[in-house]
Amino acid sequence: MKFKIFVDGQFGTTGLKIHEMLENRSELEVLKIKEEDKKDLAIKQKLINEADLVFLCLPDMASKQSVKLITNETTRVIDASTAHRTNPSWTYGIPELNKTQREEIQNSTRVSVPGCHASGFIMAMNPLIQRNIISPKQKLICNSITGYSGGGKGLIDIYEAKDNKDKF
Repeated sequence: MKFKIFVDGQFGTTGLKIHEMLENRSELEVLKIKEEDKKDLAIKQKLINEADLVFLCLPDMASKQSVKLITNETTRVIDASTAHRTNPSWTYGIPELNKTQREEIQNSTRVSVPGCHASGFIMAMNPLIQRNIISPKQKLICNSITGYSGGGKGLIDIYEAKDNKDKF
């Protein structure tokens, strides 16, 4: 029996990349939803609960809505949105965070992806805080800027169109 994966948000930037990485894996069954059905909650609920692992590649509110559709206790979820990043019942997805984090992620049914900006900042600051070089009470501010990929599939399509390359 193949391990079943469903990408909720498979038509967005992150979902497309996940599909691209998984499409040739023979040991996996990637469950798909038709683009015209992606907002049909009944179809989505069926796929989510049929999956062993669900990637949520959605805006925050849609991510929260999809989690509410889960009735299968064994369905594991990895959420790429910011919806669950500070939720204490979700595991924060940086295995290097501390000595037990990798095991916590492996054993969790709900993992929140920290995002690229947060990951870079946390990975740089965490060792300094752990070694008391910077106080955990110290207020830190980080400014970061995203590229066009943060605009999703539509903006990427515009950017990558030959006629528009000179406009960027």
